Amino acid sequence: MTVPATLGFIGLGVMGGRMCRNLMRKSGKPIVGFDIDPIRVAECAEAGVHPATGIADVVTRADVVFMCLPGEPQVRDVCFGSEGLVAHARTGQIIVDMTTATPDIDREVAAALAKKGADFADAPVARGVPAAQSGTLAITVGATEAVLDRIEPCLRCMGTEISHCGAIGTGQVMKLMNNMLVFQTVSALAEAMAIATRAGADRARVFEILSRGSADSYVLRKHGTHMANGDYPDDQFPTSYSLKDLRYALDLAERSGVDAKGAKLVEERFVEAIERGFGHLYSPVIYRLFEK
Repeated sequence: MTVPATLGFIGLGVMGGRMCRNLMRKSGKPIVGFDIDPIRVAECAEAGVHPATGIADVVTRADVVFMCLPGEPQVRDVCFGSEGLVAHARTGQIIVDMTTATPDIDREVAAALAKKGADFADAPVARGVPAAQSGTLAITVGATEAVLDRIEPCLRCMGTEISHCGAIGTGQVMKLMNNMLVFQTVSALAEAMAIATRAGADRARVFEILSRGSADSYVLRKHGTHMANGDYPDDQFPTSYSLKDLRYALDLAERSGVDAKGAKLVEERFVEAIERGFGHLYSPVIYRLFEK
């Protein structure tokens, strides 16, 4: 497998900027980058990424274009705008959506690109900002085997766990299920912390002790740490984005005929946290709903 000659990256935010810089450093290939925020573009340019004047400029110059955006509305705008990806795509090009969006929008984009002779893959990422920084993301991919073979060297510059989930859209399905489980676990952790501390346990040790038993998990250790020390950063995945992803999952559940009551409870808690002014903070902040 060989890395294509020139790569493009659209969306250089908290996640995308880190992913783009890892891709540039590890692939050794020239990268053309664009973001609507010129500060983000400048930050990546300092690392060696070639600034683009717009979306059309990226698509014109790159063989494979990655995008990492806030959600479905932004994917639609970037892909279907008059100066967007679909309008300027060409035969043999590959577009890779690393946004957490919906299977429907990615299948719609893929169908439009196919008419231009271009290929598509959905490849949303998990494990958060620290993994984006270190290049240890988990990436779930929906694509043909042929497309995956072509993009996998690039994906391995950004992640260590690359999972081929099936046809286009299934990468999004599995990412949404991953997030839904994480959010429900975070909600359960908040309940456990509230009960344990009110019953006399030391807040600083609750999750340390739980991690030694069968309740241990990656989520417990990562998210529980924030509940234990009361530090809820505003530069990681905010609760408002968590609500967005959870609602994508709930929509998928409804259309699949599944009454996801546990996820609906978490939705209520996220809404309450946002209404109380916590929406910009990392999702373990829902523990504040239980604090007296």
